[in-house]
Order: sequence, then structure tokens, then C-alpha cells
Amino acid sequence: MASTTSRRLNVDNINPHVREAKYAVRGELAVRSEEYRASLAKGDASLPFEQVISANIGNPQQLDQKPLTFFRQVLSLLENPVLLEKPDVLLNHLGYKPDVLERAKKLLASVGSVGAYSASNGAPAIRQSVADFLERRDGFSASQADIYMSAGASSGVNTLLHVICAHEKSGILVPIPQYPLYTASLSVLNAACVPYLLDEQKNWGTDLATIKASHEKAKAEGIDVRAIVIINPGNPTGASLAEADIRAVIEYASQERLVILADEVYQTNVFIGEFISFKRMLRQMQKEQPGTFDHVELASLHSVSKGMVGECGHRGGYFELVGFDPAVQAEIYKFVSIMLCAPVIGQCLVELMVNPPRPGDPSYELYDAEYSAIFNGLRERATALHKAFEQMEGVECGAPQGSMYLFPSIHLSEKAAAAAAAEGRTPDEFYCMRLLEATGVCVVPGSGFGQKEGTLHFRTTFLAPGTEWVGSIVKFHNEFMEKYR
Repeated sequence: MASTTSRRLNVDNINPHVREAKYAVRGELAVRSEEYRASLAKGDASLPFEQVISANIGNPQQLDQKPLTFFRQVLSLLENPVLLEKPDVLLNHLGYKPDVLERAKKLLASVGSVGAYSASNGAPAIRQSVADFLERRDGFSASQADIYMSAGASSGVNTLLHVICAHEKSGILVPIPQYPLYTASLSVLNAACVPYLLDEQKNWGTDLATIKASHEKAKAEGIDVRAIVIINPGNPTGASLAEADIRAVIEYASQERLVILADEVYQTNVFIGEFISFKRMLRQMQKEQPGTFDHVELASLHSVSKGMVGECGHRGGYFELVGFDPAVQAEIYKFVSIMLCAPVIGQCLVELMVNPPRPGDPSYELYDAEYSAIFNGLRERATALHKAFEQMEGVECGAPQGSMYLFPSIHLSEKAAAAAAAEGRTPDEFYCMRLLEATGVCVVPGSGFGQKEGTLHFRTTFLAPGTEWVGSIVKFHNEFMEKYR
């Protein structure tokens, strides 16, 4: 983009760290897909497809996932409390249940108005509800004083990295492949990303030897490595970590005095095995070996954007701090105070997520049916997509374990690589661009997340309804492989 002398700002004099940051999930392919979507909306019949499938981003409700009725009914009353003055209409004509009205009244009593600021770290009653949820989930105590409400997990990550990274030599161990929020944020902070490769041959699990090697290399280069990021279940890989992997990371973090940043936003999206939180495992290890792990610092994050909730646009989330110095926590509180508070309606949605209707409640039957339908639909589409990949020449993909993604590897010919180079693209970018142009399906090249040298991948969600789009990927792939054979 050409600079101009008539404006004070140009692309050469803005913050260079912002300029260098990359975020492939909403990069060139996503921009192109939105252009196609706009053309289709205007009646353009020249494209070889009739719809755009945004499989590039975990945005469930953009892809027709329906909101959970209980959540939206409560939110409607929070936004317009005057409706509570007409309980007969709500209950007898609009399908609201008594527990919807009760929850709305309780939340309004806690926050006053969703149009008012809350405490900087979140409304106390909502933080207590989160702490209660954590106690039920993990079997260990939690304190609302250690809970910080955030505008989605991304805001929490931003807060934590700002506090942890003190200078350009501050380093964070980040899994590769990774969700590009981490590398982009570290770039903006001018801090050091210390990549460690996940093991594709072991369902994208962590490999302690690889973590150690990356850590030691960074230290030898003068990097002050301060924290390790774990995304579990994984994004973009869909992996769900085993207990042994989690224990190994905690033991290593304890030995090396590393803060653990546990990104656990997909904790309800587990198809194989069970989700094990880092908090639960840390507390279990502290119980097994008193005094050994008491100094471990853990920050775990969760969000309403994923799981069966899928309320990305409401920007609700939280993080819990374990083992942090109280003086550091005070600085974290100060940092979140600068942004005043997380969206209060998003905070209320977090409360609904961690405290949904329970068996016997009037809204439970419908909630359970909707929740189960979303979960089963995700699993069915993940299975269908995985089966399709198994049929495709040169494509390898592990069975779907969790989250909302599959991250297949693709093996492309030298002819395809040469065609990509002629366009100034990597082979995986070239493949994904041709896929979008032929089918309207937008995925993200593996290079946008990081991948082992010499390998190629792409990430796709399995959120889109139906399976027709899966068939279009198979057809495209067969034609692409023939063309560049």
C-alpha cells in the first residue's frame, strides 16, 4: 500500500510491531471469502458455487448453530427488565419457564443493570458462581477473588501476556501448531515467541523432550523464558491431552519456574476420553506430594464463545489465577481496570454457562435436548469430514478428539509447489486459495498456525451444517491432484 505525505500516519511510521503481527484466521483467504459472499448476495451467478462456507473460524452461530433457548431468554430479560412486569405473557404466551424469570431477577439483583459498569474484575456474584463451577468440576476449592471476568478468552490472554512480558527478551513457550492469537500478541508486545512442536504421530500430544530442547535453546540465546502456553483441547489440532502429558508439563513448569497458561476454552468439546483441567491435576499433584508444587503459577482460561454455547459475539469469558503473588495479582487487577470491566451482558452469559438448568428445573428438558443435539451434531460432522479425508489421496488426519477443528496434513506434488511459488505463495496457501475459488469453502493454511518444516496442513472447522460441502472438498481435491500430478 503506497504511503502518502498528506497524512500524519502511513504504513511505514505506525507501530512496527503491529505491522509485523500476523493473524491468518482472518487473513487474505477470509477477506476473499467475504468478497465472494457479497457477490453472491448481489445475485452474481458467475461463481462455481452458491454459498460460502466459512470453515476458517470457530464462529458457531455464523454457521447456523442455534442459541440455547434458556440463555437467550434470560438475556432478553436482562436487556429489557420491564418484561418481568408481564410474567403472565412470558409464561403463558411466549414459552418462558419460571426458572428463566428467577435467574433474570437474581442476575439483575447482582449487577443492577447490564448497562452499568461492574467491578473491574467482574461482578462478585458472577465470580462466585464461576468459583462454584470450578469446585464442582475439579473437586477442589476455588475463590472468587482469583477469578477475573474478561471479554472472551482472548482478552484474558492479552491481559496475562501484557503483565508477564517485561521486555523484548521475555519469552513464552508456544505450541506449534498454535492459535495465532499467541504469536500475534507476542509480536505486538515485542516479546519472544519460543515455539515447541507438538507430536503429530502421537495425536498432537506434547513431547517433553521437545519442550526442553526449545526452552534450552532459547535460554542459550539470552531469552528469559517465563511461561508455557498449553491449548487443551487443541486449536488447530483438535487434540485432547492425556493425564500423563498434563502431569509432565506441570512437573517441568515447577522445575523451571514457568507460569502455565492453560487455554481451556474447548473443555466441553471432547469426543475421545475426558477433559482434565490443569487446575485439577495441579491440585491432585499438590495433594500427592505436599510442598513440591505449591509454588506453581497457573492461569486457566474459559469462554462462552466455544463449546455448545457458541456465543462468540457476546464476548464473555474468565481466567482463574492459582499460586500468583498477591502483589502481582494487584497489578493484574490494575491492568483490567484500565479497560473498566468486561461487558456485563457477557459476564451474565458466563454465569449461565457455568450454572445452567439442572435436572428437575423447568427449563432443563429443553436445555438438555438442545445441548445434546449440538454436541452430537458436531461429532457427526467431525466424523463425516474425517472419513472424507481418509478417501483423499495424500491426506492424513487423526481421528477427531475434541474442539471444533481437524488439521489434516496434505502431500502436494513438486508441480503444485512450483505453481504456488509462481504466485508467491506457500503450497498450502496455494491449495487453500484454489479450494476457496472452486468450492466457496474457506479453510486456513497450516502455515498460519505454524507447522513442522517440510510438512503441509490446513485447518477446517466442522461447524457448517450438512455434508454437501464436504463432498465438494473431495471433488476439488481429486481434480487438484490430477491437474498437478
